[in-house]
Amino acid sequence: MNFLTIGHRGVMGVEPENTLRSFVAAQQAGLDLIELDLHLSKDGTLVVMHDAEVDRTTDGTGPIAEKTLEELRALDAGRGERVPVFEEVLDAVRSPLQAEIKDVAAARALAEVMLRRDLVSRVEVSSFHDEAVAEIARLVPGVRTALIASLPIGTDVVERAQEAGAETLCLNIRRLTLEVVERARKADLRVIGWVVNTQDDLRLVRALQLDGATTDYPEIKRTARFTA
Repeated sequence: MNFLTIGHRGVMGVEPENTLRSFVAAQQAGLDLIELDLHLSKDGTLVVMHDAEVDRTTDGTGPIAEKTLEELRALDAGRGERVPVFEEVLDAVRSPLQAEIKDVAAARALAEVMLRRDLVSRVEVSSFHDEAVAEIARLVPGVRTALIASLPIGTDVVERAQEAGAETLCLNIRRLTLEVVERARKADLRVIGWVVNTQDDLRLVRALQLDGATTDYPEIKRTARFTA
């Protein structure tokens, strides 16, 4: 399999994260996949934002779960961008997507969209939460799933992925060990490293022979093929 470059929340190093502007820029840069984050609004809409609160990335305050879609749409998500809903992203770009879900409720809402729009071949679903990965796998036959881990990363993450039905591990490169990579290989799991923003990061990922890298910057796509 070719080395994959994944745009982190679009290209959040140069555009407002998790906005249509950022996703379009990631596609134009030729990144292989685009990663995004999904939360449910108060009225049950799948909205694209990383944090559980709107404070860091918009001009508003408070939890997403306590705001209606109309209230979220009134916020500025950076450079005049609005908080997108998931289906807007599907229509705005053609690239394959990696959608991170935060809980089981989001898994169920995403499953409805994936089944209705036949997205199994286009959307891979990831989560830090084993139960959310298992739930989307139960609800959407054939869906590709990934378990995310940051710290600590022990070899048990491989068993967790297998139990949840994940085919991929998305792992924090600053907490990743060769032992974990080797255990994942024996289990036939794909391993993606995050976040890869410098040439040193990229060299590490290549040295570990990972399958791909999640990055904030489009330049990683241009240089990845030359880094051994």
